[in-house]
Amino acid sequence: MGASAKRKKEKKKDFQKTKLKVGKIKPKASNFTDTSFQARALVLKQQSLRTSAPSLDAQLTHHVSLLGAHSDSQCRESLAWLTSALGGASKPLQPWTTIIPKLLPLITRTSASLRSQLLKLFRVIPPEEVRAQIELFVIFLRTGMTSLSADVRLDTFEMLGWLLNTAGTDVVACPGGWAKLLKCFVAVFAWDQRSISSSLAVNRTTVVGDIDKARARQLQIFGQFLQHGLAIHGPANLPRSGGRFPLWHAPHHDFPQRPNCYGYLNLFGPVRDEDAGGCEDRQDRQRLFAGYKEMVDQGLAIAKRQGGEIGRVAAFVTKEIDCIMNEI
Repeated sequence: MGASAKRKKEKKKDFQKTKLKVGKIKPKASNFTDTSFQARALVLKQQSLRTSAPSLDAQLTHHVSLLGAHSDSQCRESLAWLTSALGGASKPLQPWTTIIPKLLPLITRTSASLRSQLLKLFRVIPPEEVRAQIELFVIFLRTGMTSLSADVRLDTFEMLGWLLNTAGTDVVACPGGWAKLLKCFVAVFAWDQRSISSSLAVNRTTVVGDIDKARARQLQIFGQFLQHGLAIHGPANLPRSGGRFPLWHAPHHDFPQRPNCYGYLNLFGPVRDEDAGGCEDRQDRQRLFAGYKEMVDQGLAIAKRQGGEIGRVAAFVTKEIDCIMNEI
């Protein structure tokens, strides 16, 4: 009994409140930290203080490094700075070959204002630099054209329109630039499903853009793409005789004016299939287009029946295809 009463008394102590005497300070806890001190100065271990502003090259490197930031506003501000700095520069501060690969992944970003600023920056890139990176442009534009976001697809079409105006011949001739882009157009317009009814096809033609103006613009860019790929350009239109005799077709034998002019031959790269290969020759592009012509004609016929701006553009593209295919 004595031991049991002692244990009960010890347990009771744990639940008893300690009575403090008047004027006596409460004992401090074992993990108490004194925060009553005051510092007379703040010392930073790492700080960079300069009396002059950073150089333009340092600012360019800084803004290029911010292109991969997750914040859309920060990335947009860097694009705006690069547009103003590189657009007015007489010579590039850094090679475009190091800047362009960091710009292209931004095509599929969800921010509309960021993509708009990206297109402004694209327009200040010299055409010769665009041609040098044309295959990379086409790869990322194909990704944007097949994006799940309708807004991304619409903006990607605008970027493709700019690229065709800048280097249209190089786009259709580079590896994957003709066959794979043609497949993307057919898939985006939903022309690859031959078994669907006409009524369903009419509804599917407005999936990408809810506004007829946007769909008409896409068809217009598609016609521009076919014009560059199927029409006769440059030296093929030269007469066989005339003032340049005896130098017939002399431009064919001049030095190349663009970099990697024999890249389409893929002499040192991995083996490519037909779609991934380059189509330098117009006849090769016509041969590949013949496999899609029936689907394209059916899709354009459905678009013409819709009327309005879409119908007018579809009729123009149809007429353009007929004229191009009949050229010799």
